Amino acid sequence: MMAGLLSNLRNTMIVSFILALIIVAGYEVHYGSTDAIFWQAVFRWLHVLFGVMWIGLLWYFNFVQIRKMPEVPAELKPGVTKYIAPEALFWFRWAALFTFLMGVILAYNRGFLVQAYTLGFMEKPVSAPHSFIGLGMWLGTIMFINVWAFIWPAQKIALGIVEADADAKAAAGRKAMLFSRINTLLSVPMLACMTMNQTIFG
Repeated sequence: MMAGLLSNLRNTMIVSFILALIIVAGYEVHYGSTDAIFWQAVFRWLHVLFGVMWIGLLWYFNFVQIRKMPEVPAELKPGVTKYIAPEALFWFRWAALFTFLMGVILAYNRGFLVQAYTLGFMEKPVSAPHSFIGLGMWLGTIMFINVWAFIWPAQKIALGIVEADADAKAAAGRKAMLFSRINTLLSVPMLACMTMNQTIFG
């Protein structure tokens, strides 16, 4: 029975979310309220959930696929470009969108969305917690924009989803790679802001 469940990704994820929702309900029962703090916890969970998928796929592309593609024999490359990459990019771009949305909702729910996006400079004295989390939010926002405005449109050309000649495909592939590398570069400092801020400033 367990092997049958685990061999089907959809069923595996349905059970995983059911277990997670039971845990969320458990937190609600023991916390005793569905106030703003409870919803902050829910949105933080969702922000991290989608963020793990987004950054995980970003790092897969950069640490594995981009690096190893030149070594893949020509006759095997279509297996990646026609099947693996489009599927990975589907989850990649939507995970980016929902990571961004959950982060914005979380910041709004906690009451510091504007303060963070203005890097704490709207406050006197300047708020260090809002400056640091704002820096992380701006890095994440730039990365999100890169995904939807540059990486995905270029990948559609490079992978042949959009018709183009060989030169245009090569140029689009390089553009997608460079913006993906920009996101990889930004991902580590972004994560430093996101993870350290809660511990240092609460």
